[in-house]
Amino acid sequence: MQLHISPSLRHVTVLQGKGVRELIQVKVGGKKVSYRMILYSLLFFTFLLRFVFVLSTVDSIDGETRCSSLGCLGKRIGPRLLGRRMDQSVPEVMYRVLEQPIDKDELQGRTDIPQTLEEFMAEVKDSGFDARTFALKLREMVSLMEERTRTAKIQEYLYRHVASSSIPKQLHCLALRLANEHSTNAAARLQLPSAELVPALVDNSYYHFVLASDNVLAAAVVATSIVHNSLRPHKFVIHIITDRKTYYPMQAWFSLHPLTPAIVEVKALHHFDWFSKGKVPVLEAMEKDQKVRSQFRGGSSAIIANNTDKPKVIAAKLQALSPKYNSMMNHIRIHLPELFPSLNKLVFLDDDIVVQTDLSPLWDIDLNGKVNGAVETCRGEDKYVMSKKLKNYLNFSHPLISQHFNPEECAWAYGMNIFDLEAWRKTNISNTYHQWLEQNLKSDLSLWQLGTLPPGLIAFHGHVQAIDPFWHMLGLGYQENTSYEDAESAGVIHFNGRAKPWLDIAFPQLRPLWAKYVDFSDKFVKSCHIRAA
Repeated sequence: MQLHISPSLRHVTVLQGKGVRELIQVKVGGKKVSYRMILYSLLFFTFLLRFVFVLSTVDSIDGETRCSSLGCLGKRIGPRLLGRRMDQSVPEVMYRVLEQPIDKDELQGRTDIPQTLEEFMAEVKDSGFDARTFALKLREMVSLMEERTRTAKIQEYLYRHVASSSIPKQLHCLALRLANEHSTNAAARLQLPSAELVPALVDNSYYHFVLASDNVLAAAVVATSIVHNSLRPHKFVIHIITDRKTYYPMQAWFSLHPLTPAIVEVKALHHFDWFSKGKVPVLEAMEKDQKVRSQFRGGSSAIIANNTDKPKVIAAKLQALSPKYNSMMNHIRIHLPELFPSLNKLVFLDDDIVVQTDLSPLWDIDLNGKVNGAVETCRGEDKYVMSKKLKNYLNFSHPLISQHFNPEECAWAYGMNIFDLEAWRKTNISNTYHQWLEQNLKSDLSLWQLGTLPPGLIAFHGHVQAIDPFWHMLGLGYQENTSYEDAESAGVIHFNGRAKPWLDIAFPQLRPLWAKYVDFSDKFVKSCHIRAA
């Protein structure tokens, strides 16, 4: 449609688009209405419409609800045309009050602070607070609730730390019964593996898995899940490394519960020639670390007494104090090339994982000359678990760290790692690991959070090849929002965190993924009252 206005502004012609001409003539009384007045009116309304459009657009950008009627638009724009906002004075007063710092110690013991939202609303209605008093009361109530919530969360983390650091009596019972069986039953003292299968222990045509653990039941679940989900179990060799006190119970279990046709080797650390010769760097570092830790850190009491750390930071520090992080079973992986000098490649597994698929395809992954095939932990849908970078583990305020590493670089996970031992032997990874442990001791343990992953991130820096996250799903020991369906779809699931599946504090919706590999009718399991739930 086209619009034509005559030069005298006395006729308006409207033309339709299809060529059909239709005249609409409007006669304007020259004496009553001036053509200049009409022109100025048109210009004024054009400006007004543009002004209204700009204001309404600004409201949309600011996130305010769009108006769908002229009445709504008038109520919103009217105060602006008058140079002010009708609702501006009340929020400004409240913002000023809420932004003021508050001494939380002054809130303790006061009885005039509302304890619930209902009490607060009742007091507001009864007293008729002005905006400033309303904001003061609200700030006091929220601050008090925040402090109580923080205290409750820290207590929860402390109780979980105590529960996860102790050995459940059921597992202690299992170890004792198996040790007794080892001493009285010849069938529980079988050589593992049998003599005719020993050559397979150094045969690189087999798939070799290494598991270091002092927990018999946990090791049994890992080994059973590996074999149960394997397409070629007769080609699988599982090397189980344990300590001196757990060796007899571990040998008894796998002697009485063979995983044929897979090959299982049970070996204590003192059985390795390399470990028994001279001084072992990792042992010296562990002894020094334990001594400094006890003097410098002050244990869990000092951690929870910190009033500035957030609860999640305190939880991470408590978790790092777990005996597991100072266990030889957790440090031994850095010496895999020395422990298995004849092997070219192996998969190292933690004892809190469950295998849910055939792992032989891991040997087909091209590591591109790198030493460590691992899942990166800075990408993924679960931002709580998969958001870890080097800055989450290393102290970049220390010059030794900031000069050598990038805080935004992606971290990776222990628990399910492919190690190319041939490539490893060409590097100085193990020496780098121990050198940084020494530097951390000299720096009063200030270079990183407690635990074995941070020095591992440093030692393997530049030697890691990222693999598909399918092969390692993390966080089942601390992310309770993980669904059963998501966990079931992963190749390997990892119960890293405090809520181990063999503890009472395990997440009930995730524990069945681990428990299905435990035979609860077994006489040893049953006699120690180990149950599915």
